[in-house]
Parts: sequence; C-alpha cells; structure tokens
Amino acid sequence: MSYSIKDKLEWTVIFIHEFGKKHSLSLKQSFNYLNRFKGIDFVDHHYDYVHTQSFQSMVADITEYCHRMGGELV
Repeated sequence: MSYSIKDKLEWTVIFIHEFGKKHSLSLKQSFNYLNRFKGIDFVDHHYDYVHTQSFQSMVADITEYCHRMGGELV
C-alpha cells in the first residue's frame, strides 16, 4: 500500500515527540538520537506496520531497537 509523504511525516514527527517525552528529551535531541541509532530508518522502512501500533508500544519497541544499535536509552 502506498502512503502519502505528508501522512508519514506527520506520524513520524508525533512519534519523535512521544519518544522524547518518554525519555525526557527535547524534540531535537529525540530526532538526533533516533537518527544516530537508526530508529528513523526503521520507522521509514516499516511504516506500513509501525503506524498501526500505539505510540506507547512503538516507543518501547524503537527504544529497544536503538539500544541494540548502540544507543544507551533503555
């Protein structure tokens, strides 16, 4: 299925915000962390799945994924 760039971008920005809230990070810090440890790439490549899950679930899953990629947030 094809998704609009606008929809993907809106969902991703909200996700970055929710990730930051969970880990007490600013939006910029959250984006930088997710970018550095491949969380943004994961979301981009698996958008068809991730956008159907709750933000709470995806924050937990992407936190674990980034940790496996070298991130220190747990």
